[in-house]
Amino acid sequence: MSILHRCWAEVDLDALRENLAWIRDRVGPAVKVLTVVKADAYGHGLKQIAALLMQSGTDIFGVANLDEARAIRSVGEGWPILMLGACLPGEVADAVRDDVMPTISTFEEAESFSRVGMRQRRLVRVHLAVDTGMGRLGVASDRAAELAEQIRSLPGVQLEGLFTHFAAAEDDAVFTRTQAERFHAAVAAISAHGSQVPLIHACNSGALLHERDVLFNVVRPGLLVYGVVPPGTRRSPLALAQRLRPALAWKTCVSLVKTVPPGVTLSYGRTFTTPKTLRVATLTAGYGDGYSRAGSNRAQVLVGGRRCPVLGRVTMDQTLVDVSGVPEARAGDEAVLIGRQGKEAITASELAGWFGTIPWEVFTGISHRVPRIYRGGTAS
Repeated sequence: MSILHRCWAEVDLDALRENLAWIRDRVGPAVKVLTVVKADAYGHGLKQIAALLMQSGTDIFGVANLDEARAIRSVGEGWPILMLGACLPGEVADAVRDDVMPTISTFEEAESFSRVGMRQRRLVRVHLAVDTGMGRLGVASDRAAELAEQIRSLPGVQLEGLFTHFAAAEDDAVFTRTQAERFHAAVAAISAHGSQVPLIHACNSGALLHERDVLFNVVRPGLLVYGVVPPGTRRSPLALAQRLRPALAWKTCVSLVKTVPPGVTLSYGRTFTTPKTLRVATLTAGYGDGYSRAGSNRAQVLVGGRRCPVLGRVTMDQTLVDVSGVPEARAGDEAVLIGRQGKEAITASELAGWFGTIPWEVFTGISHRVPRIYRGGTAS
């Protein structure tokens, strides 16, 4: 096999298409899908993933900032885009001009969009965030109806959406249901005041698996689209997990294999000493590629279809692994950091466990010097 890169990520576009189809099947045809593509589509490559999702029937995109919205616009015009975080004061005019739906939490924000919308002669479609227990954004749930009524009175602004965000849907069933009750109450109060909000959403990936009673008419999946079940203490039905396919595999290659006698220390800080004679392979990936230093002496990789432990500290561009159990290993071989090789597989969640973090951070931490190679699908 000819390897063209020292470290690369392979993205299976067919897997993404199938995952989105699975989500659609789970929520039904009456529910819109707002696909979260912030942080470079969770490290998978925003423009390519946006193109694939447009072809596969997503309804709305969720982004973190205006640059991400513009990247989507460069792929295809006319798609509804929700900026999930608050707009900075200096971004308001650009958000209105670019027809990005902003998230608002206060009347002051709504007034600002009203003024700019009137000045630009544009109708600004806003989503009102309701804070039911996350604490980042949003109006308090018992004040949501009052703020919705105030927004209705403003010219140039339309209340297009209403949403909340769960703090621990994968772990805490009791608190999640408390949040759900608060949001249901806010929705009911707003409706009682006569406000009809077209788009209502609460289900992130974790809630899609665990909280069917907060489906409403929009869902907001992120990690599930990329084929990963959010880790947590609440168990997802095995049948659900088996129908998802991870879209990203992360690979590198072996640059050198050598035999190291017992009693030799390896890598910076001398944190590993060979207990016996080992065959040690040097891999061409390190924390400069996003392979966290936290995996030192903890993580595993796949070489020759076998699990090989990381030895010593991960360095900026190289990592050492024990290939004593892979006698055929040699320079030029492929090594898998995330993905399948032979009968073995390392998942993003497993790697996150070794790093002491979460799969979201693993994906978004894969650096820009790692090329993304796209397989399947029809995205350009």
